[in-house]
Formats: sequence, C-alpha cells, structure tokens
Amino acid sequence: MGTNQTQKLALLAITWPLFIESLLQMSMRTADTFMLSNVSDAAVAAVGVSNQIIMFTFFLFNFVSAGSAIVIAQYLGAQKTDELGKLAANAISLNLIFGLCVSLCMVVFSDSLLRMFGLEPALFDQAKVYLFIVGGALFIQAVMLTVSAIIQVHGFTRDTMLVNVGMNVLNIAGNYLFIFGALGFPKLGVAGVAVSTTTSQCLGLIVFFVILFKKVSLKLQWTDFIHWRTDYVKKILGIGVPASGEQLSYSASQMVTTYFIASLGSQMLSTRIYTQNIIFIVMILAISLGRGTQIIIGHLVGAGEKDKAYRQSLRSLALSISLALVCIGVICVFRRPLLSVFTDDPAIISMGAALLMLGFLLEPGRCFNIVIGQSLRAAGDARFLMMASIAVMWCFSVPLIYLLGIYFGYGLIGIWAAFIADEWLRGVILYFRWKSRAWEKKALVERAKPGTEAPA
Repeated sequence: MGTNQTQKLALLAITWPLFIESLLQMSMRTADTFMLSNVSDAAVAAVGVSNQIIMFTFFLFNFVSAGSAIVIAQYLGAQKTDELGKLAANAISLNLIFGLCVSLCMVVFSDSLLRMFGLEPALFDQAKVYLFIVGGALFIQAVMLTVSAIIQVHGFTRDTMLVNVGMNVLNIAGNYLFIFGALGFPKLGVAGVAVSTTTSQCLGLIVFFVILFKKVSLKLQWTDFIHWRTDYVKKILGIGVPASGEQLSYSASQMVTTYFIASLGSQMLSTRIYTQNIIFIVMILAISLGRGTQIIIGHLVGAGEKDKAYRQSLRSLALSISLALVCIGVICVFRRPLLSVFTDDPAIISMGAALLMLGFLLEPGRCFNIVIGQSLRAAGDARFLMMASIAVMWCFSVPLIYLLGIYFGYGLIGIWAAFIADEWLRGVILYFRWKSRAWEKKALVERAKPGTEAPA
C-alpha cells in the first residue's frame, strides 16, 4: 500500500470495522459474564479473576504482534513490499513458539497464579477450571493476534471484523449449549464457557490463515517460518518489547488492583466486573480509533509524511474524546437498567451506577493514553511510551489506589478516583511528547526511491 493509497485511507473507513471487531471481542467476554450470571455471581467473579491473568498473557503476545504490525505498516508506506512475506512468516512462527511456552506455564502453574488473589475456596475451584482450559490454549490466541494484525495493517479490516462476527456467534451458541444444557448437552457451567471460547478461537484462526493466503496474497515460504532474519526480529522486538512492556505494566497494575478489590469481598469484585463490561463500549471506541490511527500513521511515517502524521493524531484525539463523552452520557442515562441486566443485588447496582457516572472524568483521560500512545508507537517511539507509563503506574497510580481504596477506606469510589488521576497524568505526559515531535527521528525504514533500494 503506497503513499497515494495511504493518503486515501480515511480514519473512519479503517476504524469502523476495527470498532465492530473490538466490540465483538469484548462482547464475547460480556456474553460469558451475562450467561454465567444465571449460574451465580460467584461464577462471574471466578471467570473475571481468571481473565485478569489471561489478559496479562495477551499483552505478552504483543511482543510480536504489535511490533510486526508497526514494522509492516512502515514497510508498506516505504513501498518495500518485496520483504513482507519473510517478515510476516518470522513474526508468526516467533509468536507461536512464545505462545506454546505461555500455555504450558498456564497449565503447570495455574494453582500458584490464582492463589495470589486470595480467593475463597468456591471461587478458586471454578477459576482454576477456566484458567486450565483457556490458558492451555493460549498459543492459538498468540498466533491469531499476529495473523490478524498483519491482515489489518494491509487494510483488510472488514475481513477481520467478519471473522470475529463468526467467532462471536459460535461462542454465544456454545455458551448456551453448555451453560443451560440445551439440545441434550451437559451443563458444564464455567468449564462449558471455557470450551466454547477455545473452540471459537481455534476455528477463527483457521479462517484468518485462509484470508492471509488468499486475499492478502503474501508470498509466504515454509522456510521463512523456520529461518529468522536477525534484522527483522530486531525491528519487531524493538517496537514490540517496549509496547508490551507498557501494556504488561498496566495489566500487572490491574491484577494488583483486582487483589485489592477482592479483599473488599466478592460483592465488590462482581460490581467492578459488571461495571467494566458496560463501560467497555466507550473503551472500544478509543481503542478502535487508536488502532486505526496507528495504521495510518505507520504508513505516513514510512512514506516520510511526518507533518500529516502529526496532524492526524491530534484529529483522532479530538474525535475520540467527543465520541467518548457522548457514549458515556447515553450509558449514564440507562445505567441502572443496564446493571440490572447482570444482577438484582441493590448494593451492586447502586455502587455500579456511581462508578459509571465517574466515566465523565475517566474516559477522556483514557482517550489521551490510547490515541496518543498508539501514535507514538506507530512512529517508532515505543520506548518513551513504556518508560513514562511504567513510572506513573508504579510510582503514582498503584500507591494511590491502595491509599484511597484500602487504607483510607473509600473502597471502589476511591479506586476509581485513582484510575482517573492515573489516566490523566499519563495522558498529559504523552500529549506533550507528541507535541515535541521528538518521535520524528524514530522511523524504522526509509521510503524506497524509484530504481533504488532504500536502506532498511
């Protein structure tokens, strides 16, 4: 996809399929939560805790998937398409090996990982079953993230969206069969949700590979999956390691936060999970715009169009904040009926409603982090993003969460106040980094000139 095509890439044209795809990915978790709420609030809490660990591993897989997407985007912008097949094959095989190692760890150390949360015995047993099944199949997710990122960066975001539609339908159908025992299937509860999730992901991966070979038409040779080029791996990890380091830090801080909330009781833990499932729609808007912006900026930076990249990020930020405020406004109008879909516990509904109102302060700050953060990463400035994020999270945010939520006894309200302070502080730092334009010196590849081979 050359410079002329890059200039024609409209943000919304790329973003809306990404939004639908992300919405469906999140709705798979929401569907799990909603259907499990018919079993018990304890089952919801158990799966919620297990998913904290699983989400942590997803960020590990971004070592390769995030790095490869950005490197390929810049190569496309620089019109160096002859190298893309080898680059993609190296990325896929690298993440497969990493995914197999992580899956093994999930199976072997599931008990130890869950004990960190101090769960009640009933919650522990259910969480272990879910983590053992879904965690053991994480290598599928590792490869799927990489293949999907490669497809998207070539502009085929609608195709990945359609695959996720199919996965979502299969997941919901599987949940229905295994939770309610429809059509003679056994009622497996949490285990059934895990089997359904894993099966839908496996089938989705097969379809992604079909798209990669048939539609993207990359020239992938089997030898390229085995023989890794040092310069490719170095560029992928040069972006992927800092990107994942930042995301891992965030996920780790959320795991610590989950531990704090678990100490307040299963009722507060369930409140957090229900509230997050509702607010995910706002997060998805920002994430989708951030991903769309990342694709465009990666192309523009590779093509040497840095002024256009600078302006694009700021336009995306303004749009993201506007949409987030509108969306949170609609959610707040219907906050109690939405919470009532998940539970009839008046204490959970009351607390959840208060937390949703705080979204007016939380979500605009999150937009800064997501959109500007993705822009910096796409430009090759992933290391600064990692350093700034880790410093703020662990020197400021996590201590503040403990102080307000636990030490001073403000509970979930105090924890949400700490979330707000965290998002805004990190967002302002990243915003001034983008305004400084220091990222302009971080490009990974130069555009190839006609008749010549540009240096990589």
